[in-house]
Amino acid sequence: MAFHSTTAVSAPGKVLLAGGYLVVDRAYTGLVFGLDARIHVHIQTLPTLDGLSFSEIIVRSPQFRDAEWRYGYRVTENQGGVEVTQLKGHSTSSQSRNLFVETALAYALTYVSCDSSQKIGSASITILADADYYSQVDTYKPQSTNTNGRFRDFHVPLRQAHKTGLGSSAALVTAFIAAILHYHDPSTAASLSTDIGKARLHNLAQAAHCTAQGKIGSGFDIGAAVYGSCIYRRFSPNILEQLGERGTVGFSQRLKSVVDDAGPSKLWNTQIDEYAVTIPKGLRLVMCDVDCGSETPGMVKQVFSWREKNPEEAALLWATLQKGNEDLTAELQRLSGLPWTTGPSYEELRNIILTIRSLIREMSGKADVPIEPKVQTDLLDFISQIPGVVGGVVPGAGGFDAVAILVEDNEDTIQEVDRLVQSYRVTVAEDEGPRIGKVRLLGVRQEMEGVRVEDTSMYSAWLR
Repeated sequence: MAFHSTTAVSAPGKVLLAGGYLVVDRAYTGLVFGLDARIHVHIQTLPTLDGLSFSEIIVRSPQFRDAEWRYGYRVTENQGGVEVTQLKGHSTSSQSRNLFVETALAYALTYVSCDSSQKIGSASITILADADYYSQVDTYKPQSTNTNGRFRDFHVPLRQAHKTGLGSSAALVTAFIAAILHYHDPSTAASLSTDIGKARLHNLAQAAHCTAQGKIGSGFDIGAAVYGSCIYRRFSPNILEQLGERGTVGFSQRLKSVVDDAGPSKLWNTQIDEYAVTIPKGLRLVMCDVDCGSETPGMVKQVFSWREKNPEEAALLWATLQKGNEDLTAELQRLSGLPWTTGPSYEELRNIILTIRSLIREMSGKADVPIEPKVQTDLLDFISQIPGVVGGVVPGAGGFDAVAILVEDNEDTIQEVDRLVQSYRVTVAEDEGPRIGKVRLLGVRQEMEGVRVEDTSMYSAWLR
């Protein structure tokens, strides 16, 4: 089957507004919102030139210095899948590997190779990120309708860029795999507009992302990248444990079977409730960058170690947190159902957020993990006192990533919040842990839509 000569796909970032740590356990849920900051992947056919192998794929991230990776690939024997090898002599990146790109490429090509009618050819793949995935010195700017200028040159190597914590790896893996599937076969089975297509993309992206991370996580970030804003309940880890290693006998067929999940007994038990809750009209969900960042895996491991040692105490606290998260969802739903002309009070919503923060700080103290560290507590307290701000949280696993803020949705209020946070000065003592950097309001807001096919014309300035 002929593939597209060019295609482009994007996937959104995420913010886990409620359910951090709890979402790792299937007994609990997470409230996750998509963000309008997106990772974009553009693919175009690479013509065969002198000295260029036909089975070569070039991946570039032109917003960063020396970010180019070249890969060779081959279909292995005994249905072991597609082996992807970085061509060291041609890759310009100073990083030895880009594990997320390499793994996503291997999994996507393995899945495509299972269809004997598909022919894998050489391609040039360009990755572009909306600006707010990385900390910068620029201040908040109202959204622009000019998409030609939405991407910027970060002027640094990728390894030196400070992430803001919006879920770039999950958005990258999702958009990357979706683009490859759509490039090779834009039929119903791979279509991003069908339930089947989205489910298969979700399953394949979860498998690749977990492999690249080296662990089977909750997957809420992939869920948001594929489906957008949702209430998320994770899948059982044993679904992916049965895949085994790439290159082992029968891997490609095991992967296809798990991804397609076409048998009478469905394997995937993920529960993703799309559009179950929205940000009410009159409010906006925004993110405030602190130019620091967290090591999430170590924090999660430490929290679960505390939970294992203190099962009864942890169970009570987690049940109370889950109740708080459900109260938050219910109040957002209630406010969304009110006529805008009523001018609703946000006092109940404000109190629920404060309760959740109190419970998070309790867990933070018991587990000795900086889920809401003092510098973030002080910042959130400062922001919460600004007129028009309902409240905010340190989302997801917490730490020193960007904080999430619910604020009245008008530009005067947003700009005043940005002006005040830029003037904020940290007062934490040197011995109280990491310092946050320059505080600024990011230009992102909530978005309901997940992965989507894009118009390829917006990327022309960044392509070779």
